[in-house]
Parts: sequence; C-alpha cells; structure tokens
Amino acid sequence: MSDQQYLLDTSAFFTLIENEAGAARVEEALRTCSVIILWVSLLEVASMTQQEQSIAEAERRYALIRALPVTLAWQIEESTPLTAACLKAAYRLSLADAIIAAYAIRANALLLHKDPEFETLSAQVRLEASPDRATYVCITSINNYQSAHAGACPKNRRRSISTR
Repeated sequence: MSDQQYLLDTSAFFTLIENEAGAARVEEALRTCSVIILWVSLLEVASMTQQEQSIAEAERRYALIRALPVTLAWQIEESTPLTAACLKAAYRLSLADAIIAAYAIRANALLLHKDPEFETLSAQVRLEASPDRATYVCITSINNYQSAHAGACPKNRRRSISTR
C-alpha cells in the first residue's frame, strides 16, 4: 500500500458508482492507498441521488460508500472551516468543495476528483490532469491558520484572525 494519503471528492464517488471515465483510477486508489472520505461527500452523494433518482438509491449508495475500505472523517479541526471560508471567498467555490479542499490541505492529502470547480485553485495547489479527464490535486500541508490564509486569500482579503 502506498504511503500517500488520498481524499476523495464527491465527483470521484460518482465517477466510481456510475462507472464513468476515471473509475479505474478511483478503484486503484481504493485498492492501493490510504483513502479518506469526508462527511460532506457522503451528504452530497445522498442528497444529489435523492434529487435525481430516489431515496432508496441514495440509501444504497450511502451504504456502498460506508462499506469501502476507507477512513471516514466525521469531525474536522477548528481551523479547517476557517481555511474553507477563505478558499470559498477567494475562489468562489461551493461550500462542500471549500470544506473538502481545506480538509485536504490540513491532512496533507492528495485530493482525487473530477470536478472543474477545483481548477480555480491552480494558483494555490498543484494540478495534474490524467488522460481520462479526471484531475488529481495535490494540496500541500500548511502548518497553521495564518500560513494557510497567506496563500489562499488575495492580498486585499488577508487578515489576522484569532482562533481562540
């Protein structure tokens, strides 16, 4: 098993579940790497599936994800929402994508996704596109809240924020 830790975005789940281009890459990560699933991705899969299909299908997919060989992250550190808020404001991400990106920063995880919204983070993170159009984002570790925001926020939005 690889030492690299992966965080799977909601788009990676849909890629796998719906057998889209890139599904083999998600399967490979699940087989060979340490993988994290964040609670917000479970919420997105369940809610989007309920809207587009049915409650029964949403429950089936939720159970499928829960059965995967992954670490389910139900809690986050206090600094993660603050980092997510800055990413959301600076890059106009959805709330879920901002939380996912912030968690990847904090966990020093490689974010596996197929979501064009993450492309706006190209100045903040290293992006690598695969031939099957899935994109892998490596978000480097940031040691504390201040350094996280120094790179994430535009200069005119940087502020010192107390985390007490």
